[in-house]
Amino acid sequence: MQILNRRPRRNRQTAAMRALVEENTLTLNDFIFPMFVQEGSGAKIAIKSMPGIFRFSLDTLLHEIAEIHSLGIRSICLFPNYPEAKKDKYGSESLVKDTLYLKALSEIKSKFPDIVLMTDVALDPYSSDGHDGVVENGKILNDETVEILTKMSIAQAKAGADIIGPSDMMDGRIGAIRRGLDSEGFTDVSIMAYTAKYASAFYGPFRDALESAPKFGDKKTYQMNPANVKEAILEAQLDFEEGADIMMVKPAFSYLDVIKALKDNFNIPISAYNVSGEYAMIKAAAQNGWIDGEKAMMEMLLSMKRAGADIILSYFAKEVAVLLNE
Repeated sequence: MQILNRRPRRNRQTAAMRALVEENTLTLNDFIFPMFVQEGSGAKIAIKSMPGIFRFSLDTLLHEIAEIHSLGIRSICLFPNYPEAKKDKYGSESLVKDTLYLKALSEIKSKFPDIVLMTDVALDPYSSDGHDGVVENGKILNDETVEILTKMSIAQAKAGADIIGPSDMMDGRIGAIRRGLDSEGFTDVSIMAYTAKYASAFYGPFRDALESAPKFGDKKTYQMNPANVKEAILEAQLDFEEGADIMMVKPAFSYLDVIKALKDNFNIPISAYNVSGEYAMIKAAAQNGWIDGEKAMMEMLLSMKRAGADIILSYFAKEVAVLLNE
């Protein structure tokens, strides 16, 4: 027998021992559950590319929130699905006082005051062009878009938002939104900046959910090049200086190094968006019997926590809640 001073396997002998020395643990406090609302009543529409995820009308959405709340999920992020008839070049519907999205935020906050309610700030759900900003002659206009985003943020804060989530990647929008919120008295409303949002191939199922794919071109002039990490540090520095309270990396699983880079360099919470394509890959492989879906789900999410994510936005959140409650 060898005489070894160090035998790392000693700390792996039993489940209790492994748990005792575990370095990272997932809890329900780590999660924000993305949800989708649409017009109508009594609706619960399955999103084919995201098995187990649905678009809800407001009445059924409230029932679903009651269920996930009972499971221990304390934070949600809401995204709207609008018909084409309500979309225009400037995303005007986003500012209509009684529009579906603002009404939904108000209803949710009224019925579930203890839930952390995060919003989406971008033009694409309301834009006839399907882009995150105002389009002129095929170009996405930055500063003109930021003016609209600021108004959207204020309207959402008035409706009850706890966290504003600018997902558009326009330059300078965090500072403009912070000034706008503060000028209206919403100094306690947080901003979760989509700081490093990459031009990723993993967004496809989400665009199915919102039916908001770009009508032309792509989003590469405002979303980041997947090849770049230093650029993410620059984006983070700008968002930090402009007043972001939380900074996000999106997607998560293919960008664990970026999560770590932000965590190592900035002393505010870092979030990771476990996006629709990452969710769909696990689901598809599990349905085909190629992997154990539950174990792969937990391993993927734990990798994000290990990389440094303090918060994880994930479509798996409800499944995790059921699992952790067992």
